[in-house]
Amino acid sequence: MVDRESVPKLCQVVLDCTDARSLAEFYRSLLGLVYRPGDEPPAGRREDERGCDWLVLRTPDGAPQMAFQQVDQLPEATWPEGRVPQQLHLDLTVDSVEDLQVQHERVLRLGGRLLLDRSDDPEEPLRVYADLAGHPFCVFVTRRRVPK
Repeated sequence: MVDRESVPKLCQVVLDCTDARSLAEFYRSLLGLVYRPGDEPPAGRREDERGCDWLVLRTPDGAPQMAFQQVDQLPEATWPEGRVPQQLHLDLTVDSVEDLQVQHERVLRLGGRLLLDRSDDPEEPLRVYADLAGHPFCVFVTRRRVPK
């Protein structure tokens, strides 16, 4: 048995990217997150020093969720075919096929690209997208169980 006191807790998922601000804005808009204080885009024409290094997004109540680390180069994943594996992807869920369609339109409007469409799958309707940096992520319908 694992001693629960000694188990680390997941803080956030960090994505490498060549444009931290753009990718953070994509996920901020898609997931309804907010910037950690001080990470917001600068006002006016001020230089975006944080946007060229490290940014953190949180839930509106302050729980860490995602961070974005600026790198000079990043090969885009070529999943489902090709030499560059996805290495990590995010699973996002919705409650219905109708919600899946609404999120499909939002993802495309925010600049995401559709990689795989299984929205007509009767067992697990889903779509796989690439974000602005090419990281794959899924949006799928979760059949929620009602507790007894």
